[in-house]
Amino acid sequence: MGSVLEINDTLQLTTAEGFPAGLFELDRHRRDPITLDHVAGLVFEFKNKVGPRFFHLDPVRVYWYHNIDGRWLAWGQVVMQEQTISRNPDFTAHEGAINVSDPKQWVTGGRYRILKIYDPDYQEQFTRKDLPPELSYFGGPAATGKAGNL
Repeated sequence: MGSVLEINDTLQLTTAEGFPAGLFELDRHRRDPITLDHVAGLVFEFKNKVGPRFFHLDPVRVYWYHNIDGRWLAWGQVVMQEQTISRNPDFTAHEGAINVSDPKQWVTGGRYRILKIYDPDYQEQFTRKDLPPELSYFGGPAATGKAGNL
């Protein structure tokens, strides 16, 4: 009996979940790298990440990725400022045993500050080395966008 909870050291977000894609855009970052000075004092939010999850708490770092069509692109490290777990507004019916929570019926949201932004060269190397090719933004034949052919 009980609940299913994930403990994560990685926050991977789609744009829909709140990744700030307007500010963190790879081609622009390669031309003119984004630094901590650009985000000083800012707190970012994410929402509707399916499943109940806990992230390491500030001051412990959490790796930060942009999930682009199933491919992850490393951007740096963040520290969590707030976390919430609530009912999934898109959840329709419980699946499984009645005495075990269904992770799909919950969503996680929160707020974070950016601790570290990887420079473009390190970003690519970290993404390539940290992830299997099928998850890496830069890996495998089905990689997303121009960057996938690097």
